[in-house]
Amino acid sequence: MIYILVYVDDILLTGNDDSTVSHLLTALHQRFNMRNLGPISHFLGMQVLHTPSGFHLSQSRYAAQILKKAGMENSKPISTPIASKTLCHPSSLLSTDTAALYTQLVGSLQYLTLTRPDIAYTVNRLCQYMHQPHEDHFRLLKRLLQYLQGTLSFGLPLVAANLHLRAYSDSDWAGDLVDRKSTTGYCAFLGSNLISWQVKKQKTVARSSTEAEYRALATAATDIIWLKRLLAEFQINSSTPTPLFCDNVSSIALANNPVFHARTKHIEIDFHFVRECIKNATLQVHHIHSTDQIADLFTKALSLQRFHFLRDKLTILDPMASLRGGDKQAHISRSATASTILN
Repeated sequence: MIYILVYVDDILLTGNDDSTVSHLLTALHQRFNMRNLGPISHFLGMQVLHTPSGFHLSQSRYAAQILKKAGMENSKPISTPIASKTLCHPSSLLSTDTAALYTQLVGSLQYLTLTRPDIAYTVNRLCQYMHQPHEDHFRLLKRLLQYLQGTLSFGLPLVAANLHLRAYSDSDWAGDLVDRKSTTGYCAFLGSNLISWQVKKQKTVARSSTEAEYRALATAATDIIWLKRLLAEFQINSSTPTPLFCDNVSSIALANNPVFHARTKHIEIDFHFVRECIKNATLQVHHIHSTDQIADLFTKALSLQRFHFLRDKLTILDPMASLRGGDKQAHISRSATASTILN
């Protein structure tokens, strides 16, 4: 099996047989003008550190560039990206130059969430004010940058594990104090590896927490279907339903109950395809206690203890945590089958 990932002129090549990979590299060199950069270390702005158990993905250099652009490379670190209680005070609009800087920084932070799901909720909040940022929003942005200052090297590990897919969905009902719309949070794991997550503000106002949670279930279900189809292309097939964990008993009952209740008729019909997914054994919705709901980190601002607890559950950590107890230099020099090729 050989897989080739192409993005413009960047190519990532990997496979399960070293001799076949080498033969393909030779053939590509004969036909195209390209360079073999050896075992992967950087790809599309992401740093790949080889660890004894696999890889560690981060964007520390990119995050440092964002801090430098904001003039906050020497700022004091903060332990959370957003305060647990964010009050909205009337504030004046930013000047044209500062508003342009705000837009540039928030746009850059969106790309940083590729390896930093712990900032996804705060970045989502900041993106909602891109069209007309106020001073309060800029202060929120600076707090997030201070959090990055103290967690520059944090990222996601990829380790050898089982290939069982599981997902978590959550919603913060009427969490937006301005328009009272809810926020959907979702994440999926393949074994112990976090592979997909999403923070999204719901388009309409939910009239109950059940409705908000059910919409989150529907969003998670669509992503699970896509992930299962993608994994099937990698010949990773599963005949068992994918477990989807939710902490709202009412929405679980609604998903499993074939009766269309009068009180749920205002929910768009397309959201009820969750029932079809359950019927077709694509997924199976399970209840999970709110304390253990990992997707909670994607829906609201949390206290310090709660935030760190869920960040650990998402496996977001400093690469040194993976290297403790081992010979760092020995494993960094270890060869890998993955190679990066640039034209």
